[in-house]
Amino acid sequence: MRITFLLTQSLESPSGLGRYWPLAKELQRLGHSVTILALHHDLPSLKVRRLSLQGVHIWYAGQMHVRKRGSDKQYFRPVQLLTVVISATLGLLWAALRVPTDLYHVGKPHPMNGVAGVVASRLRRKPLFLDCDDYEAASNRFANEWQRRVVRFFEDHLPHYTSGITVNTLATARRVKALGYPADQVVVVPNGVDRERFEMVDLERVEQLRHDLGLVAKKVVLYLGSVSLVNHPVDLLVAAMHHVVKMLPDTTLLIVGGGEDLERVETQVRELGLEEHVRFVGRVSPEDVSLYYSLADISVDPVHDDPIAAARSPLKIVESLACGVPVVTGAVGEREELLQDNRLGLVAEAGCPEPLGRQILHLLENDRRRAEMSEAAILSRERWYWDRLVRSFASVYDLH
Repeated sequence: MRITFLLTQSLESPSGLGRYWPLAKELQRLGHSVTILALHHDLPSLKVRRLSLQGVHIWYAGQMHVRKRGSDKQYFRPVQLLTVVISATLGLLWAALRVPTDLYHVGKPHPMNGVAGVVASRLRRKPLFLDCDDYEAASNRFANEWQRRVVRFFEDHLPHYTSGITVNTLATARRVKALGYPADQVVVVPNGVDRERFEMVDLERVEQLRHDLGLVAKKVVLYLGSVSLVNHPVDLLVAAMHHVVKMLPDTTLLIVGGGEDLERVETQVRELGLEEHVRFVGRVSPEDVSLYYSLADISVDPVHDDPIAAARSPLKIVESLACGVPVVTGAVGEREELLQDNRLGLVAEAGCPEPLGRQILHLLENDRRRAEMSEAAILSRERWYWDRLVRSFASVYDLH
């Protein structure tokens, strides 16, 4: 089949890089022809807007609703945002009408790709599918309540224009079904790992990185992801580390990533007197992500007990486990099942720094248990590779 994805983010974003790009590559390897129509996080800087990578056709048709440069994120003012939204919607629609396709698959139920997908599918009489990998109305930051209401409207109504829906958690599947969507047209496919990026890690580069960062003989706790407190309460982890370093002063928290709350978290670190125990690396190249996981003793996915966390299938957990690094996280959603009832990591009461700190301490102090978890993670990682998950994802097309 000829499959066209419509995305509101670039392939360098977490969802683009972690879900849609590896999916597109694996669908291509199954014999399908795949095109990705996307929005870019910094369109003016993009020299080439149409390209082919590993057989996948990519077309950046407009600017994202935010602009990202390095570790910084810039939100547009209302009038600018309206202009960006209209331009991006028309750009995606124009591209969708020009690309030969047998079906459209909207990645995330957002207004821009939602409108473009519905209009293009109706004009060309092609089926429309939807992928939901977050609770969008809750997990995004909005300047005004009306913006949230618009996103919630699309999130609640777009499913009824589709021939099938893919979701990444059971919580999202239940929410979609509660909207009246047929249960037999929902396919659950959790987030996975790109084998090309994570199967082989250059251990010499890992040790060089450890030396360069001054982490030799240190216990390393890793957070790798967006520093956006609406979605990822990194402040909860920093507060937990305040308790950890009292017991293990040779422990360093490595924060890899950027976002709009980076300065706020840096301020928290200074206020808690943790400057010697927390290192901010900023955003890193996708090719280097596995190196940072591999130099860590454990990684942490801090969460609150809320619908945002319940609806998320955390990339940071499966990527960490694919590198053989145990995870500490909160008991929300499907995280306990993901960690196989404490075989691959530990869960703590969500939203509380003290329980999170205790579980971090427990693993850091227990070398044998960490080694057992690491070995179990390596033995289990085949199930998380996208070349295994892709067939479940493609089964949604049989529903049409």
